[in-house]
Amino acid sequence: MPDYPPTETAVLLVDPLNEFLSEGGKLYPLTAATASATGTVANLKRLVDGARAAGLTVAYALHHANTGGDYDGWKFLNPSHQGTRDFGLFEAGSFGVEVHPDVAPQPGDIVAQEHWTASGFAGTDLDYQLMQRGIDHVVIAGNRANTCIDSTGRYAVELGYHATLISDAIAAFSQEEMDATIKTNWPSFGHAVLTTDEFLGMLN
Repeated sequence: MPDYPPTETAVLLVDPLNEFLSEGGKLYPLTAATASATGTVANLKRLVDGARAAGLTVAYALHHANTGGDYDGWKFLNPSHQGTRDFGLFEAGSFGVEVHPDVAPQPGDIVAQEHWTASGFAGTDLDYQLMQRGIDHVVIAGNRANTCIDSTGRYAVELGYHATLISDAIAAFSQEEMDATIKTNWPSFGHAVLTTDEFLGMLN
């Protein structure tokens, strides 16, 4: 089993936003089933609380807050960009773009620059912020399993990080998406797949 030195490990929450995880979020109707079945919010809270108690760094990789017209003139809009534009997702200043209150950032946490697509690393200062703190292990949880979680994990590995997925602290639009991340995608590139209990047990 991998070792997680507190001074070298960050729990990285990718898009733990109301848009996905709270009633009233525009994507909540799509993620509600997997989040409920998995206990995503409760496990995210236990993960973050346990990490802080053990002296680990907590970091946030949050989606770009859409101010309207942000994609005007873009040459290649992918499905995520199109959905954000067409349905007003991640609207700046809205309830949806806020971090779920159960896992809100605290003083001393890392809040990286916002990502525009899927990876929390691409085009942001996340790698720099982690590197400056001597972090080389990232423990990833949040949303959405087969997009931002997979993409952030793959990018972390490419950058040289040890990457762990917390399998019961993620959500997606279907169980098939969850299974793809947990059973197929992450085992093909990442270093570990653990439950919240398994990870927290390794910190004691």
